[in-house]
Amino acid sequence: MTEVRLKTGLWARAVLRQAVGQGWSAMVLRRGDEDAGGVLVVLMAGRDALSVLSQTRTADGDPAWLRATGPDPVDQATVDAYVARQLSRDPDLWVLEFEVPTLHPPFEANVLPS
Repeated sequence: MTEVRLKTGLWARAVLRQAVGQGWSAMVLRRGDEDAGGVLVVLMAGRDALSVLSQTRTADGDPAWLRATGPDPVDQATVDAYVARQLSRDPDLWVLEFEVPTLHPPFEANVLPS
């Protein structure tokens, strides 16, 4: 049996609206495939504290997020290089950015330990 999933574009618009409704800045840095593109999330907690989350699955197959740039905050150059590498491999990716007080996503997310 296949899992029913929201289209990526619909999910992206919903989490952006949710974040803005909570008072956080949120934007689409890059639109990917509207139906089934993957998503990278850039979290910004100030100019020098950034992190990139990448979609993954748990061992049980449940959706989750991985801190793709590692457990510690990184700088903008590191984020830009990571995103560019991923886009060169997958041109269907969406890239969303959220300015938040901590490096935690402003939407419901299972972030795996690094």
